[in-house]
Amino acid sequence: MKVSLLRCSRCGRTAIYRRPYEGIALCKACFLRDIEERIRRTISKYDMLKFDDHIAVAVSGGKDSLTLLRILRKMERRFPKSKLTAVTVDEGIRGYRAEAVKLAREYCGELDVDHVVVSFRELFGRTLDQIVRSKKELSPCSYCGVLRRRAIHIAARNAKANKIATAHNLDDEVQTILINIFHGDAKRIARVEPVLVDPAGRFAERIKPVCEIPEKEVALYAYLTGTKFQTTPCPYLTTALRNDVREMLNRIEEKHTGTKFTIFRSMERLRNYLKLSIGAAELRNCRGCGEPTTQEFCEVCKTLGTTLRSGSV
Repeated sequence: MKVSLLRCSRCGRTAIYRRPYEGIALCKACFLRDIEERIRRTISKYDMLKFDDHIAVAVSGGKDSLTLLRILRKMERRFPKSKLTAVTVDEGIRGYRAEAVKLAREYCGELDVDHVVVSFRELFGRTLDQIVRSKKELSPCSYCGVLRRRAIHIAARNAKANKIATAHNLDDEVQTILINIFHGDAKRIARVEPVLVDPAGRFAERIKPVCEIPEKEVALYAYLTGTKFQTTPCPYLTTALRNDVREMLNRIEEKHTGTKFTIFRSMERLRNYLKLSIGAAELRNCRGCGEPTTQEFCEVCKTLGTTLRSGSV
């Protein structure tokens, strides 16, 4: 009995992946080329990069960030005036983060990319594990997200980078949109976008070049390129609302192909209306640490439950 092989929709060779939301199949070479081209198109579409940018790439050691670093490194070789600096944050999660830091360091060495590691203990005087033990009112992910963003911001500033690239994929973005809707946070909904700019220049422009690539395709790209990444999930993952939203979205996507893209595109159309409705966020200097915030005290100072010395974080 002959087995009918799936053929690549572009070159006719044996396919290794079928993309349901487009109704096409791709061979290994076409799939890898397609992912890289889609990321280049996303960068161009949202005008994310210039030829002479210094980009701080947030590299956690997971599949998404290592894939982003690999592709940006390939692009950087064509622009000699540009520069990459990988930034890894050690939150201080026992039995978890050490492996990721090691993988990130090794991969940066292979790609010949400068690598900086910053830690919660070094910047904030305590690890995430210690913060979680002392605070019970919110999930660990709530604390972690706030402090990670500040840590990356500090590392980028110290490296004199003018852009911060994070590896948020399509699934991440759609999950965040729904989480903010569930929380009724209109201001945060409006700020979930591929490029985040401070007109006053107080923090580096944040970009998300992988925001239109589904998570499973990022994982397949990493696998096909032989990228060794951390597969152990964070021990705090199951405590977060995001985990439930992820499972819900995956079930819906399985039955209704393209739902994630539909939500993402809908948010793109609604974002400008939301911004007009709620107005632009006014940034001021935090009374505790001096960093930009929309409130009297920034989320970092409120998270740590203390007023930090200006310029210390």
